[in-house]
Amino acid sequence: MDTEAIKTFLGTTAIDIGIKVLAALAFWVIGRWLIGKVIGLMQAAMNRNNVDPTLTKYLGSIIAIALNIALVLGILGYFGIETTSFAALLAGAGVAIGAAWSGLLGNFAAGAFMLILRPFKVGDFVSIGGVVGTVHELGLFGTTIVTPDNVMTLIGNGKIFGDTIQNFSVLPVRRVERIAQLANGVDPLDAIARLKAAVALIPNVSTNMPPEVNLLDMKLEGPQIAVRPYTHTDHYWQVYFDTNEAIIKVCQEAGWPVPSALHQIRQV
Repeated sequence: MDTEAIKTFLGTTAIDIGIKVLAALAFWVIGRWLIGKVIGLMQAAMNRNNVDPTLTKYLGSIIAIALNIALVLGILGYFGIETTSFAALLAGAGVAIGAAWSGLLGNFAAGAFMLILRPFKVGDFVSIGGVVGTVHELGLFGTTIVTPDNVMTLIGNGKIFGDTIQNFSVLPVRRVERIAQLANGVDPLDAIARLKAAVALIPNVSTNMPPEVNLLDMKLEGPQIAVRPYTHTDHYWQVYFDTNEAIIKVCQEAGWPVPSALHQIRQV
């Protein structure tokens, strides 16, 4: 073994490779930092100009991916690697790559269409892809929402665009639907008057659209009263629970008996 050749290799080639590796790492760290700064400045400028947060985050994702790809290609070029070789390699494995990326490309296209059609925006309370929650971010390939139990959930844009979308924040008010089951012998007209007065006193119930309190059905247990106040989406659950409490309170104050189907069957 030629020790002089080994020493020459270690003294020249290995050192050059080590320097290039360290330089590549430095380029990656600095490049990622600069990309973060560029994206931050761009989003800050768009926020100052009152651009929709949904569009801001979506464009930020696209630019970040493009800049990261450019950074990787630049580092490969620094090592003397021809990027056209990678393009040829990807073309040779086109079938496998196409199958793997078909879902992602579908999600990307669906996200672009949603950005144009605007069925919802960041901050809206929606039902999308079978999940209910508040839109946190419309991403490049998926949309992130926060469910009412405070769970961050990511849904593919393709699933969202191909399914039913319900936006509860578009209209000014939303209807809360509750049912008061009364016992036989209770006067439903008197119950309607009492419940309507009680529900109207609940905080955040809409005054422009008065609560709807109507006789819904007649069951074995007794009459059913539909209690339907309107409120803004932000106060939906507060009004929902307060309506339940108002129904119980009215029944207790009126001294109405508890409905029981079993009791009615035994009497028959």
